[in-house]
Amino acid sequence: MSHLLTRRLALFGSPEHRALLGQGLRGIERETLRVTAAVDRAGHGYGALARSPHPHALGAALTHPQITTDYAEALLEFITPAEPDIATALTELEAVHRFVYREMPDEMLWSQSMPCELPSEHEIEIGWYGRSHIGMLKHVYRRGLALRYGKTMQCIAGIHYNFSLSEDWWRALQAAEQAPGQTPVSATDFQSESYIALIRNFRRYSWLLMYLFGASPALSTNFLRGRPHQLDTLSGDTLYLPYATSLRMSDLGYTSKAQAGLAPAYNNLDSYLRSLKRAVSQPYPPYVELGTHRDGEWIQLNTNILQIENEYYSSIRPKRVIRSGERPIQALAARGVQYVEVRCMDIDPFEPMGINLETSRFLDAFLHFCALEESPLTEGDEACENTGNFARTVKDGRRPGLLLQRDGGTIELRSWGLELLERIGAAAAVLDAQRDDQAHAKALAAQRAKLIDPALTPSARVLSALREHGNSFAQFGLHQSKVHAAHFRAHPPTADEAAHFNRLAQASLDEQQAIEQNQSGTFEEFVAAYQCSQLCAERA
Repeated sequence: MSHLLTRRLALFGSPEHRALLGQGLRGIERETLRVTAAVDRAGHGYGALARSPHPHALGAALTHPQITTDYAEALLEFITPAEPDIATALTELEAVHRFVYREMPDEMLWSQSMPCELPSEHEIEIGWYGRSHIGMLKHVYRRGLALRYGKTMQCIAGIHYNFSLSEDWWRALQAAEQAPGQTPVSATDFQSESYIALIRNFRRYSWLLMYLFGASPALSTNFLRGRPHQLDTLSGDTLYLPYATSLRMSDLGYTSKAQAGLAPAYNNLDSYLRSLKRAVSQPYPPYVELGTHRDGEWIQLNTNILQIENEYYSSIRPKRVIRSGERPIQALAARGVQYVEVRCMDIDPFEPMGINLETSRFLDAFLHFCALEESPLTEGDEACENTGNFARTVKDGRRPGLLLQRDGGTIELRSWGLELLERIGAAAAVLDAQRDDQAHAKALAAQRAKLIDPALTPSARVLSALREHGNSFAQFGLHQSKVHAAHFRAHPPTADEAAHFNRLAQASLDEQQAIEQNQSGTFEEFVAAYQCSQLCAERA
């Protein structure tokens, strides 16, 4: 371990500061497609994308705080409140699942990150959020995504893990590391730059998460729409790579030529914001050629590299809760980084909610390690190493003897992974001491076993399970979806839970109606104001 990591662990392991470890917040966003069971001509079952609108009983996707849609009308997104203990957030996520299943008797939630069998591109419905200006802005943004990347790619699902450390935690760290005579920086700047340092370490080491938790080594042939590829054929309807961990996070998943030169170095918050500001204001010639209107209809919000900040694809983002009418980069520039959003986690098809408590405890230990460990600035060569290690792991991570790049040399993935687990284990021990249990140590031991035996990884388990289902991704996905549906339908919401979610649903419908009835001006004026960051009263 580095001297810095040792010193910081001692700081937060002390009786004076230990309680601060329990004051951060965790939250989960789970994406999942609504599907129906179908049978092909050979009599084999598969999951078909639901063609129905967002269920009215779930409330308004525009305004509901916990149940919304991501890109497609059929791509649900469940959002938990931020909680000090991730176990509480998972309990809340389970309650959402049970309520949703009660209100969807004829549909299921798809169990995989990679999509089910999809209809043709034009038949995939884009998320609809009503006739209000803000609802139409969200819809037109999605039209732009369809134009730029295709609708198929936007049906990929994942888990987003939101993580923060308390402001008191950061203040204690700043006080301990303020050198005598050093010009003090503001608490906001210290916190922001420390979160950026966390992100640098995350990008150095996130290949480990892909090995340990990647669960998409195969996909439906239908997903590629005839595009050229370098995948192997597993069966008539399934393509794969034998040692892949997460094709979702490979160049077959979220890809964009326009964003190819955008990736910031994350050496400070200002450089990150400058990169995003340039991307949301700089026209991209192929998008300019398409324009913003076709036959009198909006087809994209603008012709810039990014329509809005959220279009930037990244495995992790610095975030801050935005105020009404505020743009994300405005919020970060004005008030600094509040939390990070981890975006690279696959849906675990063996877990009804797509993630479990053991995985979450490990993520907490991993992210604490990233926050506490030394994080030198990322130069050009290391940035290439980080990107290459991640790409190599998602496509080839379980290959025996796979080598990664480190400091200009090579190191075996397994050796480096075990070394990292030792360092993460020190953070886990401090977290367990605060809780007076062994939850993080047990989570760490489970990950160590995966490095010793790759057959224990989710990606290897998926390929093993595919063999039991005729090597068919469609049949395996449907089977797991049915298993999960049976699980939640056997445990319906309690009367109090149902009443709670019914109230949320009705309140969201009422709020959407009020927005539609009380807005003023034209949609064109609204878009222009949003682009200029001048909104002050509308919900963004």
